[in-house]
Amino acid sequence: MRRSTYVFLGILGILVTSALTAASWPGWRGPDGLGISEDVGVPDAWTPETNVAWKAAIPGRGCSSPVVWEDRVFLTTAVEGERIPGAEAVKHLLGGEEFVHPESVGADRSHAFRVLCLDARTGKPIWERTAYEGRVYDNRHRKASFASPTPVTDGKKVVAYFGSEGIYCFGIDGDPRWSSSVGKIATLGMGVGSSPVLHEGLVILQCDGNIGDSFIAALDAESGKEVWRARRSAGPTWSTPVILRTGGRSELIANATELIAAYDPATGEELWATRGILSNAIHSPVATEGLAFVTAGYPSKRALAIRPGGHVDLDVESRILWEHTRGIAYVVSPIAYRGLVYLVSDQGLITCLDPRTGEVKYEGGRLPSPSRFTASPVACEGRLFLTSEAGDTFVVRAGPVHEVLRTNPLDEAVYASAAIAGGRIFIRGEKHLYCIGAGA
Repeated sequence: MRRSTYVFLGILGILVTSALTAASWPGWRGPDGLGISEDVGVPDAWTPETNVAWKAAIPGRGCSSPVVWEDRVFLTTAVEGERIPGAEAVKHLLGGEEFVHPESVGADRSHAFRVLCLDARTGKPIWERTAYEGRVYDNRHRKASFASPTPVTDGKKVVAYFGSEGIYCFGIDGDPRWSSSVGKIATLGMGVGSSPVLHEGLVILQCDGNIGDSFIAALDAESGKEVWRARRSAGPTWSTPVILRTGGRSELIANATELIAAYDPATGEELWATRGILSNAIHSPVATEGLAFVTAGYPSKRALAIRPGGHVDLDVESRILWEHTRGIAYVVSPIAYRGLVYLVSDQGLITCLDPRTGEVKYEGGRLPSPSRFTASPVACEGRLFLTSEAGDTFVVRAGPVHEVLRTNPLDEAVYASAAIAGGRIFIRGEKHLYCIGAGA
């Protein structure tokens, strides 16, 4: 075979891989869990009447994001059933006393947890499966859902996680592959929020509940059998861990109130740990410039820049490069994009930081209209997309100067984070899934 043929095949392989990546958003916050798409030609202008390729009704209630693999979209939902006499949530203790969150609901009813597959070109349903039906172990927050964790796919199977009610794997055509349980997870009545991570044949789950019961576990993606389990001295968290490649190895970095720790994703061995975020751990970590960034927004606001990697000489505090304590939302995760870190407040005020120094590039960047935010931002082609609870997506130019490019409304509430794949944006509203851009 001639050298030119080898070169051609190499280029072809790169192009095919790039095309598959562009056509896919396989899990929570995309290909690497960082909220960033490498797509080109993604639309940045729409209304309910214009540039919406399709709009599909979704039964039940869900805060999980859509995931996309080529011509298929997957998402989960929870359909509420009849009241069950005598059913109630597990008892919670806080400070040694029984605790009932005033906003927790749902354990007194039956629920059906479903996995849906839609045609990404048309929005038409391809298949629907009920993963679990019956009573639930714990309540959810009134504003959340029992289908909050985002599913994950590798193009051959899709894995959906429903906390105490189990984890379920289906083939790409909806055939049941396996189901498993990691045990009961107490969440102070807020519901489970952490999404599964698929990595080198393993499904990894952060399962933090009561201190003493918390752990991270990895299941074999083909069989559902547990491969490893790492116990954690952490209380309830709702954060999804992220896998970073640093110093020649992969590190699974997990957020928590009590500690921030990294694990070997292949074995569960703890690689390092530092002090926790000291607030409710809801946000997913992000990374850029060789650093990890871990944040929380309630009861106190805190953003930490952390040195990952095998720095054996670093003590607990030396891993923390800088700290920022303003402008951070309760639920919304940050985003690190093109060499800058962006924090978003509950009202959508944006703070832009230098990742190496913590220097504020701008703070309090305002949007054109008052808004509240639950969905986390995504980024593509030098733009940040922030979708409010009212359904407005604000397009902000990425960079050290705050500039809002567009405001794009939809006609219903949005609590789930968007997905970008195949040159389109998929936004899950309260009752519908929207595809923005070219359709069939």
